Amino acid sequence: MTSWFFDPYYQERVAAAEQAPCEFQIRAATPADFNGVAQIIAESFHSQDGLWGWAFPLLRLGIYEDLRHRLLSPAPHQVCLVAVDITNTTHKLLGTVELGVRFTDSWMQVGRSFPYISNLAVHPKYRRHGVASGLLTSCQQVSQEWGFHDLYLHVLENNCQARQLYFKLGYKVDKVESNWNPFLLRRSRQILLHKPLSAESI
Repeated sequence: MTSWFFDPYYQERVAAAEQAPCEFQIRAATPADFNGVAQIIAESFHSQDGLWGWAFPLLRLGIYEDLRHRLLSPAPHQVCLVAVDITNTTHKLLGTVELGVRFTDSWMQVGRSFPYISNLAVHPKYRRHGVASGLLTSCQQVSQEWGFHDLYLHVLENNCQARQLYFKLGYKVDKVESNWNPFLLRRSRQILLHKPLSAESI
């Protein structure tokens, strides 16, 4: 017979367990990871609630196909990194980020080239565990291996939590870009952030 009792410290123990540090390894994504990567990105950037909930599977499928196309026919400098839980045998994906090379003239693919970070996303359960910082640090290492000395990314002006993380890691505002659109008047502006890379930045 099961006995039930009140545990006054239950909530505190649960909160401590949720904040306990997790161990993870960062590596390049493989085709076997694409479904998991698409799920994490979709959950991070698209809501499953409300009227758009029905469209979530379609959005996830679109992300999957776009990712598969980019990574199976990669440019010379294009990689998707994943953070993998190494505390058990399931090797669950905790987060992901993409790093590629862009050009000052993106339409003609000419001009000065620079490494650019995109699609940084962490599973909601594993945020605030250092996963995003680890992925960004790995991007710095890969960029330097490619021979670059600068790193760029965009962040929405109203995403205060992400901005705080980037500033903590040494990113500075390069320019604020206008997102004026008559159909998206409330959309936040994008900020282009820049980080110069050196041996001390790793």
